[in-house]
Amino acid sequence: MKSNIHKIIDGIESEPLLQTLYDFLKKREFGEGSQFWGQLTEEQKQEVLLAFDESEDEQNLVSKEEVFGTRK
Repeated sequence: MKSNIHKIIDGIESEPLLQTLYDFLKKREFGEGSQFWGQLTEEQKQEVLLAFDESEDEQNLVSKEEVFGTRK
């Protein structure tokens, strides 16, 4: 599993996406949410993994302005 994750991360060229992944993992390494994954159902885990896979295609990404409704 770890080697598959490393391969995926090695293939990511988007600095913002890499920063987001780093922040996500770092926050859960020792702090709040460290039990987050274990609390999810198998279906929820699959949804998270699918969303991650889909996020690798930049055409699927949404700008932060659009997400937060600050688009002019």
